[in-house]
Amino acid sequence: MKKIFLALSFLIAGLATRAQDSTRTNPLTISGYAEIYYGYDFNKPADHNRPGFIYSHNRHNEVNLNLAFIKAAYDNGNLRANLALMAGTYANANLAAEPGVMKNVFEANAGVKLSKTANLWLDAGIFASHIGFESAIGKNNWMLTRNIVSENTPYYETGAKITYVTPDNKLTLTGLYLNGWQRIYRADGNNKPAGGLEVFYTPSSKISFNYSNYLGTEGADSAGVRRFYNNFYGIFQLNKALGLTAGFDYGIQQKAKGSSGYYHILAPVAVMRYQFTDQWAVAGRVEYYQDKNGIIIATNTPRGFQTTGYALNLDYAPVKNAVIRLEGKVFDSKDAIFTRNGRPVGNNPLVTASFAVSF
Repeated sequence: MKKIFLALSFLIAGLATRAQDSTRTNPLTISGYAEIYYGYDFNKPADHNRPGFIYSHNRHNEVNLNLAFIKAAYDNGNLRANLALMAGTYANANLAAEPGVMKNVFEANAGVKLSKTANLWLDAGIFASHIGFESAIGKNNWMLTRNIVSENTPYYETGAKITYVTPDNKLTLTGLYLNGWQRIYRADGNNKPAGGLEVFYTPSSKISFNYSNYLGTEGADSAGVRRFYNNFYGIFQLNKALGLTAGFDYGIQQKAKGSSGYYHILAPVAVMRYQFTDQWAVAGRVEYYQDKNGIIIATNTPRGFQTTGYALNLDYAPVKNAVIRLEGKVFDSKDAIFTRNGRPVGNNPLVTASFAVSF
């Protein structure tokens, strides 16, 4: 696995050298990203792992690498491809179920333009999820850590998708065929199709709306249950300095194969950000996640996962491609789903600092 990873790294490095020696019209671009963090969980987990529903910045009381990748992207107007290799605690936690070297693949896909006149593309491979407004690349998000919804919907997905963008670039429509809910390899015994839709609409430079969904069968065919998940959000630039993102997720899953009954998930979230200057910004988040029956987050407690989160974040960007962040966050649950000093408790405070750079 290490030999494969090193070989791919050298390949990307070679492509980077070629790109630097080429003209500005070269369709190949090389980019990279790295984020270092330190998190202190006041519940003080002895194994240094944060609660199981956390995948990014999930280590306690240690300086570590959340995510780093190097990416080669090719686009000549008719063909496009992306290859990005990664490392970090995010990859260890979120891709734990993937086999071998696949744990180090951040992105690997290729696409072809289907029309000479329309902006219509067919892409296939491993790509970023179509669900949610927070990605694995922390620098692109308003907050240092992710909201509960972002942590527990797919960060990545594998399959094929068709994307159409209108001539005015205001509307993007995407249809997807997927291997499953955040999977590179299909689950053993699962042969049912899965997929989703995304509608992204930007009526003006200050307003964006998104609707995404997922429909698939979870588990082996013999006992698989249907899951239908919906994600809505809007991004509003209220004035030059103040921005608001508001989202709402609603999902259902069959209680058992063949059952007409369904379990439910609902999760509202709101993030507000104020940009003081080009270098300084502050953001706050309020969220709630309800999964009483453990569809995605199992607790084995009477009322299941019903948790509210509050977070406050401060950004300092010394240069355009780097940001230093400090965030305080607390989770408050109806049941004692967290552990402190060996005893169950209902809350979980955390402070996290990070330094992220892109190139």
